Amino acid sequence: MVSAHAGDFVWRAGGAIALAAARGDRATVVCLSYGERGESARAWREGRDLDEIKALRRAEAEAAAAELGADVLFLDAGDYPLVETTGLVDRLVRVYRETEPTVVLTHTLADPYNGDHPAAARMALQARVLAQAVGYDAPGEPLGAPPVFFFEPHQPEQCDFKPDVLLDITPAFEAKRKAMERLPAQRHMWDYYTSLATRRGVQLKRNAGPNLGLESGTLAEAYMRLYPQTTRELA
Repeated sequence: MVSAHAGDFVWRAGGAIALAAARGDRATVVCLSYGERGESARAWREGRDLDEIKALRRAEAEAAAAELGADVLFLDAGDYPLVETTGLVDRLVRVYRETEPTVVLTHTLADPYNGDHPAAARMALQARVLAQAVGYDAPGEPLGAPPVFFFEPHQPEQCDFKPDVLLDITPAFEAKRKAMERLPAQRHMWDYYTSLATRRGVQLKRNAGPNLGLESGTLAEAYMRLYPQTTRELA
């Protein structure tokens, strides 16, 4: 999972991460930055300096990842702006080769409100392709072709986000909520993403058919696939 800032992975994909960890799968989050400049307004207003804010956001993200059962890596690439570089892409290639992901989650390729998000997505996608190349100079075996899912941005209508996957996160939502509460620097997001999970849960029930026995309290996250689903039967 490639996250532009230290909190993005919690709001947008915390349920998916917690579900994976509960199944016994390894969940690895790469935070390209701490969100120290653009997503830490409260800390700046408190008079903290840059190093203090980085340390604060790192500690918050580590605590949130622990609630979800995920490993978290910090590349400390800076934010606002997050600058795309070949060095950062290479570091992601090496993470892919090491962790051998079966699924990649990241931001959408469009977000007029935050250029860091599509920058992170472009680097995540480029690194995935390079990690597949036998001749790319990085340790480990060439990567397979893990499917890519874009998680829901904060302003989906403005980001060309049309979900084609609704994931039932009901059993994992308690862990997601606890993880959100580990991010007090962005306290205003807690209720927003709780409400969003409820709304997406209603849509999941509407699209699931009448015979799955989904309860009224179903909670969900929305995703959009980049590549076609491969299958031997339609279901």
